Amino acid sequence: MSLLELIERADERALAAGALACLDRCLPLLAGPGAEPLRPLWASCESGQDWAIRLAAVRTGMEHASVTDGPAALVRTMLGAAPSDFAAVPLREWADACSLVALRIHGRLDAPDGDTAPDEEHLLKAARSGEPAAVGPLVAGELERQVRILEILAETTGTAGSGAGLRKALDLSTEGRRVLRAVMSRRARGRG
Repeated sequence: MSLLELIERADERALAAGALACLDRCLPLLAGPGAEPLRPLWASCESGQDWAIRLAAVRTGMEHASVTDGPAALVRTMLGAAPSDFAAVPLREWADACSLVALRIHGRLDAPDGDTAPDEEHLLKAARSGEPAAVGPLVAGELERQVRILEILAETTGTAGSGAGLRKALDLSTEGRRVLRAVMSRRARGRG
């Protein structure tokens, strides 16, 4: 099943966790090592309990990051776009947008000069639809993580293992964050 199909079929829990996972993997652009500012929101993904309160607290906590442009600004914008209502329609729009932003960010890091490819939008649309697309290794890895997280969450919806599904999603996201941090570190050393 394609990423877009998985997003379309996902319930509130999977949509919220999928979107959070996308932002979580991009956190190295905003937060220092070991920082996990989104952790309170993960706790609300199961049932939506206290979602709006925790979202407000996370936004407030992330205000200290002074970001004006570039990929980090995209992450901050997506956090700002998170819906306060834990409902399928706004969460689906947010999850879709977060998915695309995460793929764009990984695409920029795939490019040697950090620029976007001229056909980036077409490639990302094809990749998210399940069509073959010539994307870079970081985009391919990010796409795979997004699909796997939504599959795990779909498999555990309404079961006794739904909490375990969220933990697996968080673990996959943490792995992706490590990959992004390593890429950023290599780039910084290359410039230095």
